[in-house]
Amino acid sequence: MFSVIFPGQGSQTVGMAKNLYKEFPYVKELFNNADDILKVKLSDIIFNGPKEELNLTINTQPAIFLVSYSIFTIIKKETKFNLEKANFFAGHSLGEYSALAASESIVFEDAIKLLKIRAESMQSAVPKGEGGMIAVLGSEINIIKNLLQENDNKYECYIANDNSLGQIVISGKNKDLEMFSSDLKKNSIKNIKLSVSAPFHCKLMKHATEVMKKEIYKINFKPPNNHIISNVTAKETNEPSEIKDLLIRQIESPVRWRESIIYMIDKGTKTFIEIGPGKVLSGLVKRIDKDKNLLSINEIEDIKNINLND
Repeated sequence: MFSVIFPGQGSQTVGMAKNLYKEFPYVKELFNNADDILKVKLSDIIFNGPKEELNLTINTQPAIFLVSYSIFTIIKKETKFNLEKANFFAGHSLGEYSALAASESIVFEDAIKLLKIRAESMQSAVPKGEGGMIAVLGSEINIIKNLLQENDNKYECYIANDNSLGQIVISGKNKDLEMFSSDLKKNSIKNIKLSVSAPFHCKLMKHATEVMKKEIYKINFKPPNNHIISNVTAKETNEPSEIKDLLIRQIESPVRWRESIIYMIDKGTKTFIEIGPGKVLSGLVKRIDKDKNLLSINEIEDIKNINLND
């Protein structure tokens, strides 16, 4: 039994999917379509950079979705591997939109439009330079929760991502993050500042929630072909109105990735297929359960050799 997972921000690299674009005319069509919808030459940014421009949230979110969806489409068209047999589809943050489009709950054009608006609204929710995120390494979620609760009068920081055993991401205003980072160091807990320009997945994103609520309710969602694991609940959903509500809540809610993976494993998943740029999610799964089989699909050879033994 297998499940399919789609990456989020941090998986992007300049030049990703360039060989797929050259090889498959329908991938070129998807890229051209995205450029037209977004009214920006996203394909050029993806293939040629510069890295700083690709790493801007407004470009990163639609870019990762576009590459992930393209790879998924190639697998469907060029192989006999039936992705609809997957137990679950799940995506990390923006990757949930990839999962929904791949499962035909939402059409490609609507997903990429929503991601452009999502990126813009998340980026503008907090003035530039005021907020950010830090990764806490080698600690446990309950230790971090307790530390935050003990100091809630001292600073406002929030758990944004529970990614895996030993990797938790915290959001907040930079001045608060600096104080929290100092307290972590006093407790011999390693942490690093992330190169993001906004404090995602916390209540500082309230403006983005309001924007996305209006936009998501305009879009038609269908029941997905596969059960979708929500970032918000770490459980499955396939009812369109619930999917909409959870996508809205996702903006300010922590990404419960570790719990999502454990849920899929408990429901019988033995293999995880990561579809999209990079291997970030495969690395996280390995930290959660090193015995699970992992396939990362992002190159032509990966697609040709896709095969499951279980």
